[in-house]
Amino acid sequence: MKKSYLLLLGACLFTLKLKAQANYEIQVYGSETMAKGRTMVELHSNYTLSGNKLVMGTELPTNHVVHETIEITHGWTPWFETGFYFFNSIGNDGRTAYVGSHIRPRVAAPDSWHWPLGVSISTEFGYQKSAFDANTCSLEIRPIVDKQWGKWYASFNPTVEKSFAGPDVNQGLIFSPNLKGSYSVSNIVALGLEYYGSTGPFLHYYAYQQQEHQLFAATDLNFSANWEFNAGVGYGFTSSTDKAIVKMIIGRRF
Repeated sequence: MKKSYLLLLGACLFTLKLKAQANYEIQVYGSETMAKGRTMVELHSNYTLSGNKLVMGTELPTNHVVHETIEITHGWTPWFETGFYFFNSIGNDGRTAYVGSHIRPRVAAPDSWHWPLGVSISTEFGYQKSAFDANTCSLEIRPIVDKQWGKWYASFNPTVEKSFAGPDVNQGLIFSPNLKGSYSVSNIVALGLEYYGSTGPFLHYYAYQQQEHQLFAATDLNFSANWEFNAGVGYGFTSSTDKAIVKMIIGRRF
């Protein structure tokens, strides 16, 4: 009886938790696109210190798993770039695998427009295996607005996501906002907070515990124009969010 109850509870939680966590590229985007003719190669490394320990539907547990994502971005014009992602997972019990790939074109408002804010929009589309995300085919639309005030910086990504295959296929657009604020304590080091959320379909939001809310304490190092470095540790506030994750991004422009 107790076992049947636990199975039923797990099934209910899976139904409520329609959006799988995408802890492969944990980053709040800035509005600037890659310069024309330049290419950046990035490695996104994330480790879930405390996450889900159960198989939920088709999805394997996230606890104590490493995610390694290779991102390659090329600038075609001063305002248009394309990014390519290769998602990988490393873990025991069948969790070491190539997960999937996405393509991400992005356009930005040119500097010649002299807008008071940096503005761009990214669209990301691709496939991922059902063992790592029940929604195997998805589209992300990410508007990006940012601003630098002296040593202060802020960026807001009011992202929406749409599934084309999987449990969210009839859910409409899922709202997944990201927000970053940082302060440059020196010419090299900036310290800040990054927020990542997923609240459910517009105007039909999930109950709070079925939403995802994560807050990261993060640092950016600006020691070279050709390099990018970001690292942080995050905490999840709801039962649908992995509780503790550490992340690191290293990028090199060519």
